[in-house]
Amino acid sequence: MSVSERLIAAAVEARTRAVAPYSSFAVGAAVESVDGAIVTGCNIENASYGLTICAERVALFKAVSEGIRRFAHLVVAADTAEPTPPCGACRQVIWELCGDIPVTLVTLDGRRTTHTARALLPHPFGLRGGTSR
Repeated sequence: MSVSERLIAAAVEARTRAVAPYSSFAVGAAVESVDGAIVTGCNIENASYGLTICAERVALFKAVSEGIRRFAHLVVAADTAEPTPPCGACRQVIWELCGDIPVTLVTLDGRRTTHTARALLPHPFGLRGGTSR
């Protein structure tokens, strides 16, 4: 599945709302539901680092809290030289909530790569027993 420019733009815009006073590493994410709704998220840091939350999880948790349960595509945007993949915790959450969806990683200068959730997390675990949705 190809990624829409609208979804990429939403992730890039969400990045501008990041709260990253400790790392100065702002990340935006946008997830698209199977019916075309787009929900965004940004990373939010905290002085107690363990309480920090990544953009991917913000977007997915917001979507789920709004009643969305089926997802088509996720985009992650960062201001880096190469596209930046999700952390391990986000990979697990993506798998559990979305199954084997495409995940597109973008930079602000237009570089992008697309991976499946399974490629990002080759040995998933959880209620699905390691199988995709």
